[in-house]
Amino acid sequence: MASSKVLLLVFTVFLLSASLIHCENEDTDSKAEPSDEPKDEPEAEKTDAVTDSDMQEENGVLVLTNENFNDIVETSFAVLVEFYAPWCGHCKKLAPEYEKAAKMLRDSDRPVPLAKVDATKESDLAKRFDVSGYPTLKFFRNGQPYEYDGPRDADGIVKYVKEHADPKWVPPVSSVLTLTQTNFSSTVTLVPLILVEFYAPWCGHCKKLAPELEKAAKILKDSDIPIAKVDATAETALAKLYGISGYPTMKLFRRGKAFEYKGPREADGIADYMMSQQGESSKEMTTLKNLSDHMLEDDVTVVGFFSSDEDAAYDLYQELTNDLRENYTSCHTFEKSIANHYKVNPGSVVVFNADRFHSKHEPKWHIIELKDTTKAEDVVSFIKSKDVPLVGQMTLESELRRYDVDRRPLVLFFYTVDWTHEHRSATQFWRNKIVEIAKDYPDMTFAIANEDDFPEKVKGFGFDDSGEEMNVGIMDKYNRKYPMEEMEEFDADEIREFINKYKKGKVRAHILSAPIPKNQPGPVTVVVGKTFEKIVLDPKNDAIIMMYAHYCDVSKAFMPVFNKLAKKYKDNKKLVFAKMDAMANDYPPEYNAPPENGYPAIYFAPADKKMAPTKYEGDREFGDVVKFIEKHATVSLKKTKEEL
Repeated sequence: MASSKVLLLVFTVFLLSASLIHCENEDTDSKAEPSDEPKDEPEAEKTDAVTDSDMQEENGVLVLTNENFNDIVETSFAVLVEFYAPWCGHCKKLAPEYEKAAKMLRDSDRPVPLAKVDATKESDLAKRFDVSGYPTLKFFRNGQPYEYDGPRDADGIVKYVKEHADPKWVPPVSSVLTLTQTNFSSTVTLVPLILVEFYAPWCGHCKKLAPELEKAAKILKDSDIPIAKVDATAETALAKLYGISGYPTMKLFRRGKAFEYKGPREADGIADYMMSQQGESSKEMTTLKNLSDHMLEDDVTVVGFFSSDEDAAYDLYQELTNDLRENYTSCHTFEKSIANHYKVNPGSVVVFNADRFHSKHEPKWHIIELKDTTKAEDVVSFIKSKDVPLVGQMTLESELRRYDVDRRPLVLFFYTVDWTHEHRSATQFWRNKIVEIAKDYPDMTFAIANEDDFPEKVKGFGFDDSGEEMNVGIMDKYNRKYPMEEMEEFDADEIREFINKYKKGKVRAHILSAPIPKNQPGPVTVVVGKTFEKIVLDPKNDAIIMMYAHYCDVSKAFMPVFNKLAKKYKDNKKLVFAKMDAMANDYPPEYNAPPENGYPAIYFAPADKKMAPTKYEGDREFGDVVKFIEKHATVSLKKTKEEL
């Protein structure tokens, strides 16, 4: 046993020495690489720190801990480190390739060690290097970390490491511009479109976003859309000018004018969103046919009518359509003949619904005339109030744009909605019948939906086993689903009776729910759709709930910390710790996990404000969450001994 440890120590010292000797030889041949020169220390000092007791190896891969990490990584010219979780499927898949690469590099003429860190045990190291998913690989050179963006097979890893361990390799210049008070204005005003991140150096979310912005900047290079960053803690005047109150905050600028960034926070999504923002937000229409054809592109079209491009109202219109381009198809015209056709005065904005959604109970289009006192937000509010007809169609695309929680209660009619020539008349026949019901309920939103487009929603209503041609249900602002009993044939009176019962609170919601647990063995209560109200919304208790996805590695990594928190407060009966699989259960939208942050989403629901929970935005470390809980708790927290 002792002899094997000695051999391991000799091999480790050999690796480190070989790297150092190689570096020193290169230094004598080429002194034009000052940034890559190893620190001027005696070789003995760099290897003495590595001892028999702090060095381990598994299948050729060095095992790093908090105790030996600095001694090994900072004294190696180059080393590749994998941060992993033992339960992670992707990590297990990578393991044989990583071990094979380690042995190949060990036997090469210029050895470079591969190492690994169990991030679930060495949480301080994981936090230090912003590890939020598994596996995360980082390449270290002279102790400086670089994001590993290479292959995940043995040959690819070896090739990547050899290239980056070559002393002639120069770290790439960041594709993200750095802006300060000095160059900010000149940069954002000279380009048609630019994305700017306002960040804080200590912000965990900013660190997580940084590599995504770097990748997005490279993708956008050929599109001439730059990405930049501003250290808001250093450039306080800029942060104040643009109302930066949290980090990271992203804004896009068009020739110096700031707009809210509403896109994703991963590289491909950022790039796609920014490319969709290119060009004019509103297209000019020069003939009536152009405009008519343009209206076929979407179910709602916003059209501005102006006398010329020098019209002051036209400038206002361009500003607001830039902010609405994700939600509406917009265009404009300066042709008087087109304005006369629609009986519209110049200086007006008109909301057109598609012809198929017209009815005798509502205007064919809605007009707002722009005056000197009209503000952009007034026009935006008008457009949003008129973008849904009496009975429109909820599609996968329009669900979030038109039929969100602000449009509830929402009465949905699921059937085969098909606007092709062969089926158009049948689709319209049923819609016309629904219109006659909808006109009597102006306080509710009505829509038809193709049942084949919404299998999960159909299941959520309990209609998945229905054999009827049409099913009717109501969704409230909490996403609760109220199904109507099956009709053998369309009956308007039955539908009215169902709606009236709902309004009187006499219809029971159908809740998508995993089975209710028979027992709760752990410190964290398992919540399902049918128990959410009873447990989380109980007004007698504060509750902290973790909304997770069963497939999410980050959720799995945080679970031990959450269990530890629950144990710490186990004697506080008024503070409930709960968790829910958000993929398998219904719950109020106030507890949604925003797409940009994903899972887990952690909410504190105080006893007196159950429908206004506070979302936890800090680092997912035990001490940080404790501070959050004790700051927001409304019940008495007994001083308890921390459970380890």
